[in-house]
Amino acid sequence: MGLGILGNIIIGGLAGWFASMIMKADTGLILNIILGIVGAVLLNIVLAALGIYAADAWIPQLIVGLIGACILIAIGRAVKR
Repeated sequence: MGLGILGNIIIGGLAGWFASMIMKADTGLILNIILGIVGAVLLNIVLAALGIYAADAWIPQLIVGLIGACILIAIGRAVKR
């Protein structure tokens, strides 16, 4: 069933916001949402390739989005240097 568009935006925003606080990144609301959603999508793809499935529920997707967004922030910082 999935979370739906609105659910993904909310989860992405929360995940990106948490990631920006953890990584001490100065990102805005829109970038937080984008980081969270893209991070969740990319990490879900990687996890699926490894045979790991994150349930289509709020908490597991929030965790995956948070980790994915942290990874994207770290990659962005590495590229800037």
